[in-house]
Amino acid sequence: MYTTRPAPFTFHRPSTVDEAVSLLAELDDARVLAGGHSLLPAMKLRLSTPGALVDIGRVPGLAAIERDGDGIRIGALATHAAVAASEVVRGGCPILSDAAALIGDRQVRNRGTIGGSLAHADPGADYPTVVTALGATITAVGRTGTRELAADEFFTGLFTTALEPGELVTSVRVPATVSAAYAKHKHPASGYAVAAVAAVVSVDGGTVTRARIVVGGVTGTPVVVEAAGKDAIAAATDKVPQKLADALGDTYASAAYRRHLASVLARRALATAFERAG
Repeated sequence: MYTTRPAPFTFHRPSTVDEAVSLLAELDDARVLAGGHSLLPAMKLRLSTPGALVDIGRVPGLAAIERDGDGIRIGALATHAAVAASEVVRGGCPILSDAAALIGDRQVRNRGTIGGSLAHADPGADYPTVVTALGATITAVGRTGTRELAADEFFTGLFTTALEPGELVTSVRVPATVSAAYAKHKHPASGYAVAAVAAVVSVDGGTVTRARIVVGGVTGTPVVVEAAGKDAIAAATDKVPQKLADALGDTYASAAYRRHLASVLARRALATAFERAG
């Protein structure tokens, strides 16, 4: 029977990270609530029925965006709108602000959070593709302490990550780079990526010597394609369709269409990344 009412649950609002971690350990079937734009719709449809919600929305210190050496650290509660508007991100890692500006609609961007999106690991989300391309590091806190997780190993399957039970994403650190770009074909209703590509290039003497492409929205997890040498762009672009044998298909876009889109978007993203590299 169709319903728009969630199953019963208890609600908890910790004031510190330690308190949140303790609640996640103590409560049965608890889920973290950040922005809520992924979890709450699933709960209304009873696709997700947690026994408890741990709302971290008022935990101080989790929304900061700041320079961290040769990188940028972004707190888990930073909203998409904040990431898109941040001068620190726009100046140091414009690919990330570009991607944030393309997420959903204004309401989603003002409530949804980067930590929530990463932990949810939707294959059509924008951040997983970009942070994987950048080689970002995701910080998580649990009962056993703090862990640093490489983005390459963080996304393990459809809506599945390397987070252990009771762990909480607290921040993500991305390297500062302007030699990167993001291209996306979004679903007209949801704004999720039908296909998306993040490209990061290394340039020497006006020639691309290394290209790292990550394709999102086409398979269950981000797909990495790398190429090196003077023909890196051509080689990376040619490899994209070969890497997408497990492409997803649905009523809006077939697997073959998604593979084609990925090839087109890879060329666009690489061209923009090369231009930004100067």
